[in-house]
Amino acid sequence: MAHPLLERLGIARHPRIVPSATESSDTMVVSHAPGTGKPIAGVKLDDAASYEKTASRAVEAFKRWRQVPAPKRGQVVRAIGDELRRNLEPLGELVSLEVGKIRAEGIGEVQETVDIADFAVGLSRQLHGITMPSERPEHRMYEQWLPLGPVGVITAFNFPNAVWGWNAMLAAVCGDVTVWKPSLLAPLTALATNKIAQDVADAMGHPGIFSLLIGHDDTVGKRMVADKRFPLISATGSCRMGRAVGQAVAARLGRCLLELGGNNAIIIEPDADIDLAIKSVVFGAVGTCGQRCTTTRRLIAHESIIDRVVEKLAAAYRTIRIGDPLESSTLVGPLIHESAVQGFERAIATAQEQGGTVVAGGSRVRASDLPESLRAGHYVQPTIIRTKGVLPIAMEETFAPILYVFPYARLDEALEMHNSVDQGLSSAIFTGSVRSAERFLAPSGAGSDCGLAYVNLGTSGAEIGGAFGGEKDTGGGRESGSDAWKAYMRRQTCTINFGEQFALAQGIRFE
Repeated sequence: MAHPLLERLGIARHPRIVPSATESSDTMVVSHAPGTGKPIAGVKLDDAASYEKTASRAVEAFKRWRQVPAPKRGQVVRAIGDELRRNLEPLGELVSLEVGKIRAEGIGEVQETVDIADFAVGLSRQLHGITMPSERPEHRMYEQWLPLGPVGVITAFNFPNAVWGWNAMLAAVCGDVTVWKPSLLAPLTALATNKIAQDVADAMGHPGIFSLLIGHDDTVGKRMVADKRFPLISATGSCRMGRAVGQAVAARLGRCLLELGGNNAIIIEPDADIDLAIKSVVFGAVGTCGQRCTTTRRLIAHESIIDRVVEKLAAAYRTIRIGDPLESSTLVGPLIHESAVQGFERAIATAQEQGGTVVAGGSRVRASDLPESLRAGHYVQPTIIRTKGVLPIAMEETFAPILYVFPYARLDEALEMHNSVDQGLSSAIFTGSVRSAERFLAPSGAGSDCGLAYVNLGTSGAEIGGAFGGEKDTGGGRESGSDAWKAYMRRQTCTINFGEQFALAQGIRFE
């Protein structure tokens, strides 16, 4: 019998769903709930033949969709946003069930897709270029932005709905179609989400705008990345994955939008509001069980307050409720799978070998401390590790709730520590000083080297109005708000001679 959430979302009898499946195979992947370790359902995988059909249909759908005026495309996106609102709770709960983030975060993720749909509707009437003066008499110059083509979107497990939304909603109003390759750890969320969007588009007379490819990298992913029919590949995942995607797309002179890893830090100055900082650090470090690219992984606290900060953090960690992600009282759910738990344990052991001291957490949750229904789940204790010196393991991104705490004496020293990692996604400082805040946000670039920089709030929880993304090994991509829409379009410079004279630029005469 199918899970009740699949029934509520109308995918229980989808031709790709195998409700009773318990083991993955070459032709099917089984999604497991990380909170219980139990299978939810199987999903049939695409092969080379179905990949080709999907890609070819996307090309044809693009030819039709780009002819639709942008404000009309916006009306389709508006209707998709409304349908997502109607399915907010069951779809958010499916996110929680399938990837283990708590219910509030699962629903919040779907709300983020609703929000970006609203943003895209307004954008559909603002896809404007600029005009510029021509140096030639009776000439006019301007820029226009044109639809780009089918967009390949590759998403990770930790945001199985919202990252697709950031791309698909903007791409849709820009006149592009989206072909989505989701993580094999979250195929059910992708199936439900894509069905909602495409059902709305179908009903409004626009088939094929949103399509789905669920398959292994060798069968689907590598083909998509190498396929010239996709002028843009938007990929979210590890830095290792991003390098492979970037090289393959560059080899065919395509475009990449990469959102990769983060090793994010918060600096706490002596004059900071400590209570405000503690709340932000705790959410940033343990939210989604440390499985956000914006998770707070390093805390750099001034030596005059570090003891007090660590004491308050440890006390807060002792109050964290770990358990079933669908229970409203739970603050931290499970890691995605057993391999993630083992990576968590290895990182802690390595940190201790390198001189770090565990001051909170430090191990997986004992099965005896969990209800029987959760004992096969992947639960760990959010962990704080304090160090007085260099800690090489802290330079790596471990996708788990581990917070490394470092002391500093001067802000310049803290900024150097902050910027010392390979990634450059999210950053924050807590301070009551305008000077410290401005040094952190220095327009010279000498402050934070990240794509996201916050003052007196944490590293997680970006709003959709601002462009999201990072620098260095984070990939340099930008999604969501601001002018991120330009990634999904091509720019054309247009020059019109409305006179009768043959005129050349730069004063060149060719008579």
